[in-house]
Amino acid sequence: MPTPRQLAFDALHAIYRRGAYTDVALDRVLRQTNPSGADRALVTELVYGIVRRQRSLDALIDRLGKKKASQQPPDLRIILQIGLYQLRYLSHIPASAAVDTSVELAKKNGLKSLSGVVNGLLRQYERLAAQGSDPLELPTDPIQRLGIAYSFPDWIIQLWLAQFGVAETEKLCEWFNRPPAIDLRVNILKTTIDEVATAFSDAGIAVSRVPYLPQALRLVGGARSIQQLPGFQEGWWTVQDSSAQLVAHLLDPQPGEVVIDACAAPGGKTTHIAELMGDRGTIWACDRVLSRLRKLQENIQRLQLHSIQICTGDSRQFPQFRQIADRVLLDAPCSGLGTLHRRPDIRWRQTPEKIAQLSRLQEELLTQTATWVKSGGTLVYATCTLNSLENETAVQAFCDRHPDWQIQPPSPDSPAAPFTTSEGWIKVLPHLHQMDGFFMVKLKKK
Repeated sequence: MPTPRQLAFDALHAIYRRGAYTDVALDRVLRQTNPSGADRALVTELVYGIVRRQRSLDALIDRLGKKKASQQPPDLRIILQIGLYQLRYLSHIPASAAVDTSVELAKKNGLKSLSGVVNGLLRQYERLAAQGSDPLELPTDPIQRLGIAYSFPDWIIQLWLAQFGVAETEKLCEWFNRPPAIDLRVNILKTTIDEVATAFSDAGIAVSRVPYLPQALRLVGGARSIQQLPGFQEGWWTVQDSSAQLVAHLLDPQPGEVVIDACAAPGGKTTHIAELMGDRGTIWACDRVLSRLRKLQENIQRLQLHSIQICTGDSRQFPQFRQIADRVLLDAPCSGLGTLHRRPDIRWRQTPEKIAQLSRLQEELLTQTATWVKSGGTLVYATCTLNSLENETAVQAFCDRHPDWQIQPPSPDSPAAPFTTSEGWIKVLPHLHQMDGFFMVKLKKK
């Protein structure tokens, strides 16, 4: 049976060398070996933590090694990151274990001749830390200081500094390096939140309520696989972050209406809309990616919903929906900068150039989906990003071009109301609200 560190090495090798996504690479090694709970937790912590913290770890290698991180043999760099991550970020692992297991990792993965390099560099980190000196040297420039300290590319730091300032940006960065919570949305058509909480408690699994969210439960501490949790097969709940649950509440769909979800897959918000409508009415769930729509179909069946119709294709190309909808949801493709703790690849894969392309797509989708709404109807525009270009700027530009649309704040009794800004839109900031970063706004057609 491979050790947890060997499994982490295998997953990181797939991520760095073959471009695999973190969740896919991790899932593959865990399914192949099915380690125990403690080993599974360590593998997950190492893989996700190292992908998040790679800039900080590489800065340590740059300082402590004879060669820069970028010049190290790729597999050696991974092993050094595994060792340094344990020494710096995992207080429950003894330093000697972090060093010794890293040396063994080098020997078992064809790097025996470099095992002395691993030992020497990690021991040097230990010595500096023991002397009270932080081995991670930080520049005085605020962009680079925060980028290296918290392991973000400079352009993201720059973006947030312009929006939030230094203190808030630092809090954001710190929050995004924490492991994500798992939130559930209780299916009110089949059970109650109290019944689900009791079932979890009876199974020895702690959950907590989430402020303002009437269907949300948050898992406390570690948990077994999602499919093994009480009520999964029965359709009592689905996994959905609390901030994403706010979107359907803002849309406020009513029984008997026609609702269109323009970018529906994998279907968390679509199924929430159906639940809020009492599964009465017609919901068109549109998406261009067939594989992601299959996931939506699975959720529809598991939750036993009947009001959802699936429509495959590009939502910029559906003239048949013109002025038929009471409500439209555009959960737009976005840069995902509000979910960086949950999706660690994004901070390294996303670029300003890609965001500029997304911004144009968002404008096209917003312009087209607005034509689906009846007179007097509403459209909710939502993203899971913290970037004004994709959020406030996009909405303001749409309203300027379309004077027959106006921002409509949520009603005072809406779960979204506590998150409403003076402009009428909703902003969820992770470090303030303890959930994914989100932006959403309800627009009403005159």
